[in-house]
Amino acid sequence: ALVAQPFADARYLQGRPSAANDDPMSAAGSNQARSNPDLQARIAKATADVAAREGIAPADVPKDLVTQSGSGLDPHISPEGARVQVARVAKARGMSADAVQAIVDANTEGRQFGVLGAPRVNVLRLNLALDAARR
Repeated sequence: ALVAQPFADARYLQGRPSAANDDPMSAAGSNQARSNPDLQARIAKATADVAAREGIAPADVPKDLVTQSGSGLDPHISPEGARVQVARVAKARGMSADAVQAIVDANTEGRQFGVLGAPRVNVLRLNLALDAARR
């Protein structure tokens, strides 16, 4: 649960892209500067891909769904990153969007110690909770 894991099926929420290909033995960020044309092209393509997958406008794609974390293995996404995936996951699972959103809300962690960082969702734990809800 502390290391990102890939999910390909439409029934699951997707995490952040990984510079390490989700391999904990090669944890690293891409180390590309924001001005790097390759990074800009990768982000533009990823934004278009996520927008198409989720049926939303590219401007509505949360940045954490198209940018890599410093370690390349961050298991968390923002609540917004989870929210834009709710409709797709609900449809693939035959659940209502409200039911999936309730599971997202129940698995949203607050700021650490109430002040550090931002609210976040652990993708693995959320996907396991979605699987458990269907039993």
